[in-house]
Amino acid sequence: MTETLREPVLGGPDLQAVLLSSKIQTPPARPGAVSRRALIDRARDSGARVVSVTAPAGYGKSTLLAEWAAGDPRTVAWVSLDRTEVDPASLLSVIAAASVSFSPAAASVIADMRGVGTAALGRSAPMLAAVLAAAPESFVLFVDDLHWADSPDCQDAMEVLFAHVPEGSQIVLASRREPSLIARLRAAGDAAEITATDLSLDHAGARAIFEHAGAEDVDDADLRSIVERCEGWPTGLFLCALVARSGGDAASVTGEDRFVADYLYRECVARLPEDTQSFLRRASVLDQLSAASCNAVLGIEDSRARLREIESANLFLIGMDHHRGWFRFHPLFREFLVTELERAEGAAAVAELHRRAAAWHEINGAPVQAVEHLLQAGETERAADRIAELGLPMYQVGQVSTVKRWLSRLGDDLVRSYPSLVVSMTWTAILLGDVPAGERWSRILEAFDVTALPEPDRVPFESARAMVRAALCEHGPERALADAAYGMEHEPVTSPWRDQALHLWGSAHLLVDDLQTAKSAFEEAIDVATAMGNPDTVILCRPELALLEIDAGRWGSAREHAERGVEAIDVSHMDGYPTTTLALAVAARVAVHDGEREQGARLLARGMRARIGCTRLLPSVSIRARIQLAKAHVALGDRSAAWHLVREIDDLLRKRPDVGAVLAHVEELRSALAAEPAAGGSVPLTPAELRLLPYLQTHLTIAEIGQRLFISRNTVSSEVGSIYRKLAVTTRGAAVERASALGLLGG
Repeated sequence: MTETLREPVLGGPDLQAVLLSSKIQTPPARPGAVSRRALIDRARDSGARVVSVTAPAGYGKSTLLAEWAAGDPRTVAWVSLDRTEVDPASLLSVIAAASVSFSPAAASVIADMRGVGTAALGRSAPMLAAVLAAAPESFVLFVDDLHWADSPDCQDAMEVLFAHVPEGSQIVLASRREPSLIARLRAAGDAAEITATDLSLDHAGARAIFEHAGAEDVDDADLRSIVERCEGWPTGLFLCALVARSGGDAASVTGEDRFVADYLYRECVARLPEDTQSFLRRASVLDQLSAASCNAVLGIEDSRARLREIESANLFLIGMDHHRGWFRFHPLFREFLVTELERAEGAAAVAELHRRAAAWHEINGAPVQAVEHLLQAGETERAADRIAELGLPMYQVGQVSTVKRWLSRLGDDLVRSYPSLVVSMTWTAILLGDVPAGERWSRILEAFDVTALPEPDRVPFESARAMVRAALCEHGPERALADAAYGMEHEPVTSPWRDQALHLWGSAHLLVDDLQTAKSAFEEAIDVATAMGNPDTVILCRPELALLEIDAGRWGSAREHAERGVEAIDVSHMDGYPTTTLALAVAARVAVHDGEREQGARLLARGMRARIGCTRLLPSVSIRARIQLAKAHVALGDRSAAWHLVREIDDLLRKRPDVGAVLAHVEELRSALAAEPAAGGSVPLTPAELRLLPYLQTHLTIAEIGQRLFISRNTVSSEVGSIYRKLAVTTRGAAVERASALGLLGG
């Protein structure tokens, strides 16, 4: 059961690269579309850094953007978003990939756009913003379908980017709904807006549409009636033109609904050959279409010819790349087709198509899309198993929000009934340092009735549960050692959890001061994790070996381990993850010892920022990391900061008082600090203040920041005041500038 949780399951690069490439291809201007040049010129000449194009589906937002892109003399970059951009990491990654067209430096930060939680806002977004600010030439970045990325986290990250758009450049956003951040930009005079009213067409625009569609015989009186009934809605007018062209009476359209799309689409589609109608309906289960995916899902062999035929007939099929290999339906047309598919073929047929789509995406290395299709197919058991497998890999690439959305779709009762899913979610919360989620999931895990499982699954589940207990260390070192021993015994060398079991085994022996066994466990864990491609375990174990070498006076060997620990962080682009804190702290100590004070200070700043998620969920690591951070501060002459870290350790010990031999190290540090006064020195930002700090880059109010962090307005005010005092500033802008200089924000 749990043996599949740690496989490298995020798929190969081929299809993922193709899908990403399709999202950043600038589409050609649509032939025959009514020109929006006046609107474009007004927005371009406004001088606003951000242009918002907001209207419901069918108003020609994408068409306007494509016309703008085709005629703008500046360098153009394009991003098309979809439902997978719910995470800031996904959103920032695709924007960074698109930005390479006007700033080659963007290529170097794409892999670093994987921050989780405030790390996306505090590190990834400022890194990309710096790339935009330093662009060597003026640019226009078009972001289509921004409504898919309307989560507060995504909106906050976007605001950081907007603030760094250089003079002469613009970001143009198209969305069905007004992004929440536009109101703040409007108040600051930084936004130009194009709305549905602007995009509505008059008689002249309607005439151009009808003539291009080959329906020029409609007289002016009928056309005025059509414009009035469609209220200038561009897609409605185009559909009426298609009805008229095929011999229907477009002037008789009287849809009771504001949108007469269903009626109009049905009129258009009904005039097509039945096999074409069937193809359109059945292909609508796919978010993005290619000949290969349509052949596989629909069970046919001529999809390429059909797609070309449909595209040439101007039937709402939008090309997504210059090779005409990938397409998508116009969103409103797709919604109609999906409804028609279920009406014509039934829910069972729709589910079967989604099952085929899931299988095709899985085979072709796109498991995230496969899960989406499994959920739509109602295959909750298969989806739950796949989500359990994807949980930790997606944590490593910063896509935790996507997993949470999937869990919401499954429902709490079903999630609780899947032990592998509970194990995966528990570990994700532990590694992120998310105390409320970690304690909730661990309680669910502990309460699970193992007798409800098939006999072969019981021991693997008990092993997984024992390893979680060993990590939490709620009942002292002896219990942690026993739980780690159970994991060691029942996770064989072939288990994908073997490296985790070895790390926990080593950590438990540190609690009972058995250093030799700990060393052997850490060494083996690194070998296993390296073979498995799991950087977390390598990052956790390398500094432990370095510390053992330091204690033995072998600083040269310690340096090798420390450098390889930091190398693992950098190669895996996991800077900012809580599990990196110990490695960065130890590396900082080694650098200062070797006389590299500037390098040591940089590593120390990274470690101090990463400690946000070092909580009581991993008490031994969290306390030991702070001990090393404190010693690094002392080595740099800052005993005051070290004392503040001791106070953080004391807070952890109040929740996890029995951490065995680690207590002796705490008291040793306390005694060493007490031997000399802590004159001068800095007062570091607390984890709570570091969590809040990234929001000072935005225009969020105190109350809105509190809502983001689930804390009171008074708490936010108090923490902001403390940040200002510690950074010796009086404004948000100055705080952000100072924090960036100290390495607390950005790269």
